[in-house]
Amino acid sequence: MSQLLCLVCKDEITVDQDATTGEIVECSSCGQEHEVHAAADVITVELAPEIEETWGE
Repeated sequence: MSQLLCLVCKDEITVDQDATTGEIVECSSCGQEHEVHAAADVITVELAPEIEETWGE
């Protein structure tokens, strides 16, 4: 497991070592979703993209 910091509240986020790119992890403190980027044993996170619902528009 990797310990990273939430990009919003700076609390620790736990990411499994076998996490794959595109996986979404959520900060347990503020609820912000982060997208995992994993390459060559280096795991980083970015803010997850917001998905807007179009409701058939």
